[in-house]
Parts: sequence; structure tokens; C-alpha cells
Amino acid sequence: MALIHSLCRVSFSALVIVVLYVSPALSTSRGASGDLDKVRNGFRVMLKHVDSDKNLTKWERMQRGIKRGNHRLQRLNAMVLAADTDSATVQAPVVAGNGEFLMDLSIGTPPTSYSVILDTGSDLIWTQCKPCTQCFDQSTPIFDPEKSSTFSKLSCSSDLCSALPQSTCNDGCEYLYTYGDYSSTQGVMGTDTFTFNKVSVPKIGFGCGEDNEGDGFSQGAGLVGLGRGPLSLVSQLKEPKFSYCLTSIDQTQKSLLLMGSIASGKESLGAMKTTPLIRNPSQPSFYYLSLQGITLGSTPLPIKKSTFALQDDGTGGVIIDSGTTITYLEQAAFDVLKKEFISQMGLSVDSSSSTGLDLCFSLPSDSTQVQVPKLIFHFVGADLDLPAENYMIADSSSGVICLAMGSSSGMSIFGNVQQQNMLVVHDLKKETVSFVQTQCQNV
Repeated sequence: MALIHSLCRVSFSALVIVVLYVSPALSTSRGASGDLDKVRNGFRVMLKHVDSDKNLTKWERMQRGIKRGNHRLQRLNAMVLAADTDSATVQAPVVAGNGEFLMDLSIGTPPTSYSVILDTGSDLIWTQCKPCTQCFDQSTPIFDPEKSSTFSKLSCSSDLCSALPQSTCNDGCEYLYTYGDYSSTQGVMGTDTFTFNKVSVPKIGFGCGEDNEGDGFSQGAGLVGLGRGPLSLVSQLKEPKFSYCLTSIDQTQKSLLLMGSIASGKESLGAMKTTPLIRNPSQPSFYYLSLQGITLGSTPLPIKKSTFALQDDGTGGVIIDSGTTITYLEQAAFDVLKKEFISQMGLSVDSSSSTGLDLCFSLPSDSTQVQVPKLIFHFVGADLDLPAENYMIADSSSGVICLAMGSSSGMSIFGNVQQQNMLVVHDLKKETVSFVQTQCQNV
């Protein structure tokens, strides 16, 4: 049993509510400029949670993240189902959208600074551009390509134009990118110099969005896709590898993104557990993992391996996603986990349904510590023994402690709460994801 100390009800809440807060400041990094070969050492950028600047309690931030995660799950499942429909149906392909973290970067020469959404579930990099026929409000000036000496339009014969799910050829390569919630960005594809902290990378292909519609993008000035497709930032770099380390509730620590050869972190971090990526032809951007089973306490849960399998029609499977707050498990698997959790916790189940989570327990009023069973996710080649704060969250004012997971129908998602204080390395060349449990300040 993992032991969680509360000391008092207020400090107990502070210990285990898992909300990610990061500083908006960029880290210092070795400068580089010129062609892509000069960024082979990689770079690091600090990340900020989308709700970090709002006047919210920690529990409120968590609940907002869960609501966004529920919507994201619905969108992702709808995308997979849409991909399995009659191919004769003509429709714009849809992709994932939005995320839980913002990153700072600059575009153009001279560089103009923006804060953009980071999304590991989609590929396209885009920002709002002048002249804007339909743009949402953003805190920074809209990018004007005419004021950048390094901007150029992408030709219709370019590889990146060919990689778009939907494009036309008029005044250069024009794109339409539609997200799962029916928001979209439309405009012209171009290239320009992107600066991440002090590292400048020339000729990054991106969408100059002149018609941007829908909800959810107003946290930033656009989006950086980190999916597996050729349009994403990681695919456009010569070192197709990235990692992130997402902090827990301690707001004095920072989350970060590592791009390129430095993504694996320091050798001193500890043992790295690696699992292979699998491909879903109908959703090639997503990072699918093979989940073989789950152990709670000392009990291997009686879940059929086929429960988490990627089906021939592209449905099912398990993706790892930084843009979804909590983990969602296929309903049949979640029901088994829930039943065993209730059996092992030994606390009264809270049935008020006020938290937005599927399983909560009433906190004992006369105890300063709560024991929770160990939780292990068994991926192929990588058994992840999760710290208690990576799957239990509590709210002292409500007097509850909850399992930070939910149920889904179809696709399962390994969310960012379960990934906190781990360096999570995505290697597109080796087609692997690796985990190193660590404190992010040590990376």
C-alpha cells in the first residue's frame, strides 16, 4: 500500500491534488542559428498550464481539466469512428485539437513572440495571420507575414503541401484543417524562422491562418502539433525526438519540453523504461501503446488483453496524450479496476457525483494519513509503478479522495496526471516511448 500523509486536511489536499502549474518564463539554452544541422543539439522550452494564470483553486483547475478531457475524449472517439465510415462520403478530415499546455516561441525576422497551444494529438503548426477575415481575440498582435523578411509561401508541389489532409492550389498552397470539435483554421501554408528560447530554426512549415473558427484556441495565438505526421514540429526537425516532464502541484517547479537529441535527458536520471509505438493507419498522428494489463496492490486485474487492443478497423487501442488530463480506460477494464479499488481501499464510497470523477471515497475525519493500493500499468517492455499522487486526487473542502481516471467507450487514453514527474521521451525514428520517473527540476 502506498502511504499518503495528510498532516491536516488543508495540507492533505495540497499534497495530492494533481494540477500542473508552470512558469511562463523560458529557460536559458545554448544559442544556435543557421540551417537545421545547427539545432542538432536540441533545445528546451518551459511550458505553462492553460489555467495557471486564472484565479482558481487547485481543485477548480483540476475539474476544468477533467471537463476539457471529457470533450477531448469524445472528439478523439468521433474521429476514429468517422475514419471507419463509408469512404465514399466526402468530408474534411478531422484531427485532434487543443491541449493543456502553452509554449512560448517567436516567428519571423525580426522575431515576434507568441504563446501557442502544444498538442501531441495533431500535426499542423499554425498561427493567426493578417489579413484576417475571421480571427479570435489574442493577447499579442496577429502575425503579419509581410513584415517578416524570412517568410515565404509554400509551393503546391512541396512535400508539406502534399501531406495536408485537405489543400487547394491558388496563390500558393492553401489549407483547411478541421478539428474534432468542428473548429478549424484555413489559410495559406508558408515557411519562416521559428525561435524557441534562443535557438532559431529556419524554414519551418506552418499554416498562416486567415480564417480561424471555433472554441478552445483563444488561450494562445495558434497551435504547435507534435504528432507523428510529417507536418508536425518534431517531424520537421532533423532529430525526430522530443520529451516532456510535467510537474505536479508544486507551483515553484516548472514543466518543460525538450526537442532533439537532448530529449533523452541526463544519464543520471535513472532507469529508462521503453515500450514500442504501434501504428494505426486510420489515425497515423497518434502515439499508440500496447497496454497488456493492470495490477492493483498485489492483484493482477482480470482484464482480457483484447480489451486494450487496436482493432483492424482502427478503433480501440491506447494512446498516450499530454493534452488529456486524466486517464480513460475502456469501460470493461475500468469496471474491473473500480470494483477492485473499492475492495482494497476500505473507505466509504462517495456517491454525490459532485466531483466529475467516476470513483471517490469519503475521507476519514479522524486520520492524518490514507493508504492507497499500488497501481502498475503493464505496457510491452515497461511496467510503470505509479506514485500515489499520479492517480489519487483529494479535495479537503469536499472531504473526498478520488481516483484520477474515468471510463471510455472504444479508445483508451493515458493522460497527463499519470505522467507527472516523469520524463516521457517520444522517439519517432526508433518508434518508441520511454519513461524515467524523476523530479522535473533534475532534468
